[in-house]
Amino acid sequence: MTDRSQTTLPMAIVTNKNKSLRDYEKVIRECVKCGVCQAHCPAYLASKREGAVARSKVALAKALLDGEVGLEQRLTEDIGMCLMCGSCVAKCPNKVPTDEIVGAVRREITDNQGLSPLGKGVSTLLGSPALMKTLGKGGALVSPLMFKKVPETSGLRLRFPYAAMKDRTVPKIAFRNLFDRVKEFYEGSPEKPVIGFFAGCSITYLYPEIGEHMVDILRRLGYSVFIPRNQRCCGIPALSTGNGRLVAELAESNVAAFSGRQIGHIVTACASCNRGTGEYYAGMKGDFGDFAGKVVDFSVFLKNDGFLARLASMEKRPERVRVTYHDPCHLKTQGITKEPRELLRALPQVDFVEMADADACCGLGGTFSASHYEVSRKIGERKVPGLKESGATLVATACPGCIMQLQDIVNHAGLRMKAVHILELLAQVAA
Repeated sequence: MTDRSQTTLPMAIVTNKNKSLRDYEKVIRECVKCGVCQAHCPAYLASKREGAVARSKVALAKALLDGEVGLEQRLTEDIGMCLMCGSCVAKCPNKVPTDEIVGAVRREITDNQGLSPLGKGVSTLLGSPALMKTLGKGGALVSPLMFKKVPETSGLRLRFPYAAMKDRTVPKIAFRNLFDRVKEFYEGSPEKPVIGFFAGCSITYLYPEIGEHMVDILRRLGYSVFIPRNQRCCGIPALSTGNGRLVAELAESNVAAFSGRQIGHIVTACASCNRGTGEYYAGMKGDFGDFAGKVVDFSVFLKNDGFLARLASMEKRPERVRVTYHDPCHLKTQGITKEPRELLRALPQVDFVEMADADACCGLGGTFSASHYEVSRKIGERKVPGLKESGATLVATACPGCIMQLQDIVNHAGLRMKAVHILELLAQVAA
């Protein structure tokens, strides 16, 4: 019998349904080079290179379209200096989608020059669910031998050993991934819609307990929950490396995976997965609109369900933990900033405090931190004063990637603070 979790669409029948650079020609010419983006670009603030600013990248894209430049090394370097966080888009008076334009240029580079070594590694891993599962379990077994220990006071336990990222601290790899811990389907109230849960790679393999909390909360609310085993990566890492064909393959696979049941919503607990399966899939040249239209962040879903009101009715506990919040870029740029804070404020065991620069990028940027770790760390260092002044014991967020980056930041800053997912705090009172 074929294991459906290991099947992939044959590359021959997958068409590249991403937009091309030519599709962005009109909006590219709407950039007036006003420079508003400069003050909000984390890559520029860390590197002080004009080539890192959105207006420079848009100018390069225009020159590429007009045949004034080719795909030379300098263009590749400048286009690579982007986290695709969308901060520039949010502040742009003309809403020029620089992050999408950068993605289109990267796909042009890949189509003409092939994938970078990092891109090849990412694509090999994401293109094979069986390999991801094997490496996950294998990594859990050998990680004590492969990685260096970090202090027990940190939320992480291992230090990355390779030269390019020798100071990167990473979480322990879970031996039992999310799909080993939960069933594919849980029956709930017939009066409520079935909720699909899109877990994403980080929750599935690094932080499966977050996924368990999400499933448990949805079940306690009476929903039937569908967690298809053959769901795959959202595609954001492949998007970052310019592999448009793999993004299309993953999108088609995920749509097919969730078609197994009639579902009302597809809940995400990862900001990047939310943006990938929702906003990005919706903009692709494919039949992904119905799927993307069902995607909703867990904080928005729980507020709309009435769970927030239930929390607000609970009496505050005399002993509370001081918690601050970091805005993931992929939620912030979609306007999802109020709901996570409302959940934290309502929690009876939490004393919520806002911190300075809560909406500043943490510096992860998907594969950006792997290819530009020093710049990534410098971007993350902007968070330190706000974290320190908050006096918080925990920094909560809504993205597992941000959790990993934030913990690396506080470890290097010597702060006695742990990065957690909001769902970890919600799970403490959801029973």
